[in-house]
Amino acid sequence: MRATLYYRGKLSSCNYDCPYCPFSKTVDSKETLEVDEQQLRQFVNWVREQESAGHQFSIFFNPYGEALVRRWYREAMVELSHMPHVDKVAIQTNLSVKLDWARELDANKAAFWATYHPRETKEASFVKQCLTLRQMGLAFSIGTVGLRSAFPAIESMRQALPDDVYMWVNAFKDRPKYYTPEEIQFLRGLDPLFEGNLQDYESLGKRCAAGSEVFYVQGSGHVKRCYKDRRIIGHLYRDGLQALSEDRPCRMKKCGCYIGYIHMEDSPFRETFGSGLLERNPVLINR
Repeated sequence: MRATLYYRGKLSSCNYDCPYCPFSKTVDSKETLEVDEQQLRQFVNWVREQESAGHQFSIFFNPYGEALVRRWYREAMVELSHMPHVDKVAIQTNLSVKLDWARELDANKAAFWATYHPRETKEASFVKQCLTLRQMGLAFSIGTVGLRSAFPAIESMRQALPDDVYMWVNAFKDRPKYYTPEEIQFLRGLDPLFEGNLQDYESLGKRCAAGSEVFYVQGSGHVKRCYKDRRIIGHLYRDGLQALSEDRPCRMKKCGCYIGYIHMEDSPFRETFGSGLLERNPVLINR
């Protein structure tokens, strides 16, 4: 079968201190990091073994915190990118780590969802990292959180990036009706797809690939249909992927996060983003 696997291990530490993130400047214990490494290696080994079963995977790492500062995530990305039955491996990252290791990736398969945090890094340093990825031929998108206080930095970053690099803006939804119409127009000028993320989507009872073609794998091996749905549908290593796959209509009233609503059956974003769906890099947009 062909499936998309989102993987999130025990890692919950980050080297940044963003005020809107619950994992800012958290520190994992040595024991937690050891378990996280062991579980990730188990996952990579499982993926490798699935080649003989004819499965094809796209894999996305969306950890709590920053994963690329940990050696085992860098090694996992490299290893997975060279597996013939892995179509893509992508990761969410603040792009703070040195990128020498990325030269070992299969550039046709690896991708980066890179988030810019203006308070935590200098614009010039972040742009340099982006240009390094570009020089290596690696796919990536750049994004940031649309806080009102960050508007000048977001606009400056858009101007500093090459025109053909997509920069998305995550709508700040912690406060209802946060943006004025003028601010929405301003952000749309920076990210033509901004309003797609600004709204939440009615999802209760609707068909979604989550649970049938898309799975959220925890480090322990437990699998959920969706990262928002706490129900465990099975165990990856005990049950196997095919046994877990079945149509599971959404149990949530609304879906408001990109990694969720892109998998809804009536989502227009799969066509817009195409092969760049995982790393949020649209193919149908004039940049």
